Amino acid sequence: VLDALDDPETIVLAQIAPSIRTAWGEEFGLDAEEASVQRLASCLKEMGFDYVFDTDFAADLTIMEEASEFLHKLTHQEGDFPMFTSCCPGWVRFIKSHYPEYIPQVSTSKSPQQMFGAIAKSYYADILKVSPKKIFSVSIMPCLAKKAECSYPNMTDSEGNVDVDVALTTREVNRLIRAMHISPKKMKDVELDMPLGLGSGAGNIFGATGGVMEAALRSAYYLATGENPDPDAFKDVRGMDGWKESTFDIAGNKLKIAVVNGLANADRLLTALKKGQVHYDFVEVMACPGGCVGGGGQPIHDQKEMAAHRAPVLYKQDREGTLRFCHENPSIKLVYQDYLEKPLSERAEELLHTSQKGWLMPGESE
Repeated sequence: VLDALDDPETIVLAQIAPSIRTAWGEEFGLDAEEASVQRLASCLKEMGFDYVFDTDFAADLTIMEEASEFLHKLTHQEGDFPMFTSCCPGWVRFIKSHYPEYIPQVSTSKSPQQMFGAIAKSYYADILKVSPKKIFSVSIMPCLAKKAECSYPNMTDSEGNVDVDVALTTREVNRLIRAMHISPKKMKDVELDMPLGLGSGAGNIFGATGGVMEAALRSAYYLATGENPDPDAFKDVRGMDGWKESTFDIAGNKLKIAVVNGLANADRLLTALKKGQVHYDFVEVMACPGGCVGGGGQPIHDQKEMAAHRAPVLYKQDREGTLRFCHENPSIKLVYQDYLEKPLSERAEELLHTSQKGWLMPGESE
């Protein structure tokens, strides 16, 4: 990253994951209001980043693709249920190694990190009128598994350009801030760059367990009925319980959904599924207890789990924002209008979807 920042010929851009804004300021004594994503953007610009964006944009994009994928599967009754979310690479790696028979039921949608990288080096490269090879794409993530994910051989475009060049954890970014003698308390907020700097409250809550499911159901309801639900209609999936389940009615379909966090709970759920003890239509899994807010790359506090303290920050930002649905994000409408056409289009499939068999675990057969 330092080499890229020092190279005047390289365009360096960063995406900031939703749960980063709940945690990055802890090491600098900033409260939740001070540790805004705009304050972090200011620090990154001071380091030399050319553009700073919000992974919430790509979370909204993920929902458009994943919710459309789920509705298509439901409407055409294609394949087996449940469909599993694919945002968490720790979870994807777990299911590939322990329950490979369920891989066909994992969504083909890339994670927000990878979707953002793919859009940055195609759509945004076109906006800048530069070759994707001139762009160095950095993701700032709460997660160590994201480092592996961005290095998988199928996370590239047709010319071999990787979607994301480097994934940094929250702790690593904080180390960079200190190494460059930047004092976040003295920095003024700067707005994120457009159009990839705009995300909805639904994209924001991706960082908490249940957030992906809630965001997906908000937009699935709209895509199925043409009307928005109450944004808080699906709040039953919130909370720190390890395994939550609920039933929701969408366009006359009674959907049974489950949300689990922590791989021990994922193991329990998959064992119950194999034994026929439970049935679901849609399942969200996050590997880290509490979801990404409790990720392995977040600041560490001895003997204290912080996920339950961080998640409310995301829900507060969603509740107080004016944009609470992924499908209403003007930047999402623009990228489909100008570039992708519609969810699940040929170009969307090429850029934003992947095969979960596109990379292999040790000992895994093609």
